[in-house]
Amino acid sequence: MVTVDDIRAVAKTLPRTTEHLIRDRVKFRVGQIVYAALSRDETVLGFGFPREEREALVASDPVKFAFPSESDMRFQWVHASMAELDVEEMTELVEGAWALCVPKKLIRARLGEDYL
Repeated sequence: MVTVDDIRAVAKTLPRTTEHLIRDRVKFRVGQIVYAALSRDETVLGFGFPREEREALVASDPVKFAFPSESDMRFQWVHASMAELDVEEMTELVEGAWALCVPKKLIRARLGEDYL
């Protein structure tokens, strides 16, 4: 199981990331773009994910992954049960969400040329 502190430890190492508490929810963002957010009860991690790959991700493990609410389907967003995630998988998801909202030069510096 992943905790808020595990997510924070990963997110805080990513360039340009800031953490905010908005309406009792922890959110991580770059500028004004939120790339990861926790539910109020800290059991669900919402994260940025490419729209065109979202359906395949949820279908791959519907216990672990879920679509956001109908009103949030317009965003590049997916939910994951924190009880089902391990630290390695969470790290990959958070870094991928971060990579959706930063310049390529930062992605190359952090994740390497092969990530692009």
